[in-house]
Amino acid sequence: MKQYELDGKKIAVVGHETFLVQVGKGKSAYTTRYSFDNLPQAVKYYACINIGRGYKKRLVCWEFNKPLLARQFS
Repeated sequence: MKQYELDGKKIAVVGHETFLVQVGKGKSAYTTRYSFDNLPQAVKYYACINIGRGYKKRLVCWEFNKPLLARQFS
């Protein structure tokens, strides 16, 4: 088991989780852009997505009790 810190929250990863980087616009639903098994790589891709003019992005893992890891919108 590995522990990471993201935005001040500690995240324990066992190794079988799937992390999704999702993007949406306005009030519409999110669509999955990238899927990763590695949390540092998912955070890297999440940070590289530029949003603006009503777009939003989030990093989720549905295997966790609180699946929303990070979210940003403009």
